[in-house]
Amino acid sequence: MSGWSNERSAAGDRNPWLIVGVISLATFMEVLDTSIANVSLDHIAGGLAASRDEATWVLTSYLVSNAIVIPISGWLSDVIGRKRYYMMSVALFTLSSLMCGFAPNLSFLIFARILQGIGGGGLAPSEQSFLADSFPPEKRGAAFAAYGVVVVCGPVLGPTLGGFITDNISWHWIFLINVPIGIISLLLVNTFVIEPEILQKERRQRLRRGLRVDYIGFALVVLGLGGLELILDRGERDAWLESTFILGLAVTVAVSLGFLVWWELARKDPIVNLKLLANRNFAITLLFMTTTGAVLFGTTTLIPQMLQEVFNYNATNAGLALTVGGIATLVAMPVVGTLTGKVDTRFLLMPALLLQAASLWYMSGWNSELTFGQASTARLISAVGLPFLFVPINAAAYVGLKPNQTSDASALLNVARNLGGSIGIGVAQAILISRGQYHQDRIVEGLNPLNPSYVEGVNQLSRTVGGTGGDQSMTTLSALMQQVREQAQVLSYIDVFHGFMIFVLLVTPLAIFLRQGKAKEGAA
Repeated sequence: MSGWSNERSAAGDRNPWLIVGVISLATFMEVLDTSIANVSLDHIAGGLAASRDEATWVLTSYLVSNAIVIPISGWLSDVIGRKRYYMMSVALFTLSSLMCGFAPNLSFLIFARILQGIGGGGLAPSEQSFLADSFPPEKRGAAFAAYGVVVVCGPVLGPTLGGFITDNISWHWIFLINVPIGIISLLLVNTFVIEPEILQKERRQRLRRGLRVDYIGFALVVLGLGGLELILDRGERDAWLESTFILGLAVTVAVSLGFLVWWELARKDPIVNLKLLANRNFAITLLFMTTTGAVLFGTTTLIPQMLQEVFNYNATNAGLALTVGGIATLVAMPVVGTLTGKVDTRFLLMPALLLQAASLWYMSGWNSELTFGQASTARLISAVGLPFLFVPINAAAYVGLKPNQTSDASALLNVARNLGGSIGIGVAQAILISRGQYHQDRIVEGLNPLNPSYVEGVNQLSRTVGGTGGDQSMTTLSALMQQVREQAQVLSYIDVFHGFMIFVLLVTPLAIFLRQGKAKEGAA
């Protein structure tokens, strides 16, 4: 016997697997929305008479508001009530999706996306708290595996679905499809999810002591995490620290986060429970979740971007290159769900991390002759290993934590995943620009009449592009520079993949220090 009881279960006397199915609807809706709009920015900009740079605020506004809400969602869930807060989040996400779909201008769309980010930020932490409290430790791995299918596959299917809808229907429908899903989710949650009596009792006791709102902590979260998300998303477009705005924001973020750590550790009732980081197991799993977010969201963004920018794929086909990976994830999830809790967590995590490194190493061997099959193969290798990261990390994170800490732990895990994704994407875009310019300069250095390869290449291009006289020279030069830019772009992507690979290899040995969760450690 593990000593675990279902007194905190969101399923009550019902089968807890029912809860997995119920919450998966809203999970898929929210996770899908983090990536579905990426491939539609040009269409959104055109439809709302805005520039592409202005349209990127559609992504930024969502990410910033999402980043602010996630870390405080555990506190909000305890104060408002877990089920009530979850339903409020689903309702807000659904309503704001409707507003996005009918947005008459860019300003209204950005406002609606802020509301959507606030609603979406409360979903995943509450859902993981539902699961952690509804399943005994020996079954928790299988539960997180089922839940992980939608969490991992959402970002994979997002670009494909977004590209198809945008190319064949209208960008408005990438938001409107959330509305019926959200309504069904609300009805199911209201019917099948319960608020356990022990949670209601804890909430009443908290309120009886007086609701002490950590306003300073909340302000520091807004400035620190919101500002960090803004830097990571806008830094590349604004030339990073060359921008006075980004520089000032970076100083504000550094001071705010430093003060946030000191302030929250000193409070008895913090809005973000950073004291959980004293648990070594939990601290290591946060690092691994950050790595998983960086690899998952980073490669999910980079592969379609490379296929579109360098190889002229349309949005639909670029997204399809990730679909094979989604299928591999679906196949691997039940396997890892069965193994988690039976096999030492370290024996699952370390091979999975090495598989990510192998996938990135394979990507670093790409060149300008890249085929659709090669892109799909790289994603397939990565996707097979992702479940063996996501599920054991979530299962191991709760080992040794108290039952009433699950909401706070879930919130921090989701902060790590989203922040990892933002860091991965932001750093990757910065490297692409700097290394792209570097490689272009190095290639151009070799383009001179004294280089036999240059002369031979120019002659071959002249025969290929045709033309006569001065027109032929200009056409040849234009074609040559196009090849230079293409080669420089490919080399810069290879540098990013190399960087990701090195980061994953450096993190991998830390898995040795994880504790193996056992069934009797059933508190969380």
